[in-house]
Amino acid sequence: MNNPVNIFALGGLGEVGKNTYAFETGDSIILVDAGVRFPEANLPGVDYVIPDYTYLKNNRGRFKALFITHGHEDHIGGIPFLARTVSIPVIYAPRLAAALIRHKLEDARIKEPIKIVEIDSNSKVKVGNDFRVSFFRVTHSIPDAFGICIDTDQGRIIETGDFKIDLTPVGPKFEIDKLAGLGQEGVDLLMADSTNAELEGYTPSETAVRSGVEEIFDKAIGRIIVSTFSSNINRIQQVVEVAIEHGRKICILGRSMENVVGIAREYGYIKIPDSAIVSDDMVKGLPANQVCILCTGSQGEPMAALSRISRGEHKVRIMPGDTIVFSSNPIPGNGALVDRLVNDLVKQGADVKQNGIAFSLHSSGHPSRQELRLMLSLVNPRNFMPVHGEYRMLRMHGDIAKAIGVKEDNIFICNNGDMLTLFDHKVTRGGHVPAEDVYIDGNDLDGLSAGVIHDRDILKNEGMIAVLLTIDKRGEVTVPPIVYARGFSASMDTHVVRHAQMHAAEALRDTLKETKAIATIKAAVKNAVGKYIFRKTERSPMIIPVVMQGK
Repeated sequence: MNNPVNIFALGGLGEVGKNTYAFETGDSIILVDAGVRFPEANLPGVDYVIPDYTYLKNNRGRFKALFITHGHEDHIGGIPFLARTVSIPVIYAPRLAAALIRHKLEDARIKEPIKIVEIDSNSKVKVGNDFRVSFFRVTHSIPDAFGICIDTDQGRIIETGDFKIDLTPVGPKFEIDKLAGLGQEGVDLLMADSTNAELEGYTPSETAVRSGVEEIFDKAIGRIIVSTFSSNINRIQQVVEVAIEHGRKICILGRSMENVVGIAREYGYIKIPDSAIVSDDMVKGLPANQVCILCTGSQGEPMAALSRISRGEHKVRIMPGDTIVFSSNPIPGNGALVDRLVNDLVKQGADVKQNGIAFSLHSSGHPSRQELRLMLSLVNPRNFMPVHGEYRMLRMHGDIAKAIGVKEDNIFICNNGDMLTLFDHKVTRGGHVPAEDVYIDGNDLDGLSAGVIHDRDILKNEGMIAVLLTIDKRGEVTVPPIVYARGFSASMDTHVVRHAQMHAAEALRDTLKETKAIATIKAAVKNAVGKYIFRKTERSPMIIPVVMQGK
């Protein structure tokens, strides 16, 4: 009874993505989920954003298990990066997520074998003497999604994972009775999905999307290209069924779409007859009204299949009369990318259909406010910590909990790294652990510092000036400073460069009278050129002085 339980997030609070929640005692640490966040437009050159795993690395001896709620990237995408940082003793995951994780680890060439144990709603897992973990099925946009119940000597914690309460789901139903039973037994801390906390009412059922899709297939006379998330398996299954009913062959494009659909077919979550699938080489030979293309790129990602098709960089090209269906809503921050892609497609003669009043083409996998109220009422927690959402979503979810009857002092709006402590069925605020963003560029697991991102931002918005300085061993100028400018207009380029060279030469002469230290020379020239550039252009470009020493 003397071993308190600490709860904190390494990712998932104040953001939509990189969900990673930790539960620790003095002897053990377990994680629930290990996700990534996809970069916003203001993170140039970044492929993924992952949590800082320093705390786990420093406490690797206590790390006992990773539990996965479902197979979306914002819950499993960080596993290869985690595996390269710290040894993962065992992963407990639903069947589909386990298959996706195996493929992900193989694709990332993780050499150390990781034990993966498949779980279902009847599984019970004991981790040392500290944690007893059980599961309940929830409804989400991917099959095999579960909430997790963590029992400890100090009390019970429920982490819902991503869910919505869909009474007419595609696939198995939400185990509401099981959740209610856990609530009746007593729950000390509820951690619940907050993504749609701004939306009143209920999230529409996934089955409601089918009628919108069917209407488009009924009317389209040319090819139909449907773009959605590759992991939205329930949506893909519905599109496939409608396509086959309308006598269309299915072509699957995009690496992640091919991988996920292949695994989902292998495990029976997506049912497509082999005879209904065609390759991209075969599309040209088919009548347009017999083609349905399923592809990635609904978020406007530049390297996804739909964007490459729109730019003419794919075997499949846009043809006038094509109907393009965006079966998703833009993730916050991606609206501009989606708008640009839609405009490019329309210019090429495509008829673009997006989710809206005219067509119901997307249903969120997350709960709206009425479902959040229902979850809180069923669980009736003593304490509440909203998770999985930007700060305003967490705050709104906290307000909903207060209205339901949770005491204000028992509602904890936290940031990544903030620690809560559960002891004797009471929750209090604790310390803080490192939980900064780590920016992944290519395969560099060290990540990019915030300083590198800042430099890239300057280059993108302010431009760059390089100043070449040549001095001999005696410290005398052998060639006047040469300035190269990038990111300025042509007319300004000539004027600014000529005067920047004059200011650089003056600063160089003055500094050499005092010192021949290279660092001091660079700083003086950088300062002089920077002040001049800002005065003339009101811009603060990156200035890079380069000193070359002649004979």
